[in-house]
Amino acid sequence: RMDVIRMIKAAVLNKEVELKKDLDDADMSRIMTTMIKQRKEAIAQFEAGGRADLAAKEKTEIELLQAYMPEQLSSAEVEALVATAIAETAASTIKDMGKVMALVKTRAAGRADMAAVSAIIKATLGAG
Repeated sequence: RMDVIRMIKAAVLNKEVELKKDLDDADMSRIMTTMIKQRKEAIAQFEAGGRADLAAKEKTEIELLQAYMPEQLSSAEVEALVATAIAETAASTIKDMGKVMALVKTRAAGRADMAAVSAIIKATLGAG
């Protein structure tokens, strides 16, 4: 647990130095989301390499990181958010996906998996 907290602190301090400003909640969520994503990618690599011990360590770190994240939106809430964004941007084809994704990304800010959001948008706009 202490190692994860130290990693978070280091990432925050690095980002503050990089941006030359104090971070707000949205910045913090982005850092945490990035850290979780990195660990998920590492898990895939470790499992492919037959290193279950290291994969388990990364899974534990993800659980600890998620404890500091805002509560995640349910799939129904994400679908409603996507539907609202599509209506507000008047998106009708897959070419409009960028506008919809940008709007959802600001509203979901660390509370939804953007890969899942992307899949929902593609399914909705591809069908339309």
